[in-house]
Amino acid sequence: MKKKDLSSTFQDNMSLPIHRWYRYTAGFSAEWVEQVVNEYSKKNENKNIVVLDPFAGSGTTLLACDKIGVTSYGYESHPLVNRIASAKLMWDVSVDSVSDLAKEVIIYAKENETTADTFPEIVTKCYDESNLLQITSLKKALKHYENNSKEYSIVWVGFVSMLRAASHAGTATWQYVLPNKTKAKVSGAYEAFEKQIDIMVDDINQFQSYNVQKRSTLLMQDAREKSTLEDNSIDLVVTSPPYANNYDYADATRLELSVLGEIRSWGDLQKVIRPGLVRSCSQMVSKEKPKTYEFLKDPLLTPIYDEIYEVCKSLEAEKENHGGKKNYYTMIALYFLDLAKIWQDLRRVCKEDSLVCFVIGDSAPYGVYVPVDEWLGKLAVNAGFKEYWFEKTRDRNVKWKNRKHTVPLKEGRLWVRG
Repeated sequence: MKKKDLSSTFQDNMSLPIHRWYRYTAGFSAEWVEQVVNEYSKKNENKNIVVLDPFAGSGTTLLACDKIGVTSYGYESHPLVNRIASAKLMWDVSVDSVSDLAKEVIIYAKENETTADTFPEIVTKCYDESNLLQITSLKKALKHYENNSKEYSIVWVGFVSMLRAASHAGTATWQYVLPNKTKAKVSGAYEAFEKQIDIMVDDINQFQSYNVQKRSTLLMQDAREKSTLEDNSIDLVVTSPPYANNYDYADATRLELSVLGEIRSWGDLQKVIRPGLVRSCSQMVSKEKPKTYEFLKDPLLTPIYDEIYEVCKSLEAEKENHGGKKNYYTMIALYFLDLAKIWQDLRRVCKEDSLVCFVIGDSAPYGVYVPVDEWLGKLAVNAGFKEYWFEKTRDRNVKWKNRKHTVPLKEGRLWVRG
């Protein structure tokens, strides 16, 4: 039997050092990235290539490049995810310093317990009183020791990464918190924190055993905006943009953001997190709805205008047949406008003989098919790239019991030649 291709999922990374510190809501295989980068270097007889991931997420591409000694850059505009990824890339830290700081944090937390903070409702639904007190104490301890050191950044990630283990709430497949679904076994926050630090220390030791130097740089950068990277500086792009399937990447981190005090309500996500994200869910586009068809007239969408116009019209009509009446037509318009802008700056930074790989999946909101691979390819060519082709890796959503439509969907790699 042919082995199932999981290269376009994060699943395999959960057994890899450092990658497993924080399970991101989306991603792809780090080992697959290593293979792509090594094959590109070999074919081009160039060991000094520069790799870019404009949707760096929790750092998969950058960590993979560090492991094999390749220079890489990444953009990530989600503040929490950027901070987590930045800490993961600090694997060249002193392991003893990490262990010592973590011990000091836990001792301080236990010796200075008072009362639990007042948290937003989602937090109080996810922890019992004991863990709320322990989480409060750990937060205060981290605040006490806060500085700009690498070891502090890593210990901070240890706290963030253990929050799910210390919660009795269940978690959906893509990391949404389900307060009404409980787990049978829950760790105390102190215990979960200490276990997480132990894992991280072991992982750092293992990664340092590869005997390579850190060559990655992560930028706080919206991929839709012009970056600080120089023109014609990138050889290879390996990335996975948000899918146009109404997944809310901001809401997926609401528990962590609420514990940290970065937000107080679901509505705060709109102000704090969503402005820097590609508009891939209907929650992000309600205010733009009246201008949907004006957006489609943007010159960047010219090569797909007739097709996307018809799809948006179908989605606008179809929404009246559904209770939620979601603005998928506006979402699709803005999603592809956002990606068109990204292709423009990728063309600027990529060399003439560069290669780009987007791990993508197509979409069918309300059962209206959106040919994502074809449209993104056309937008890439419009931006100045030479050609594109699609490599299917697997079928998507075929086992979902609550699937609302029968439109076949796929996932795979969009390859674009510079």
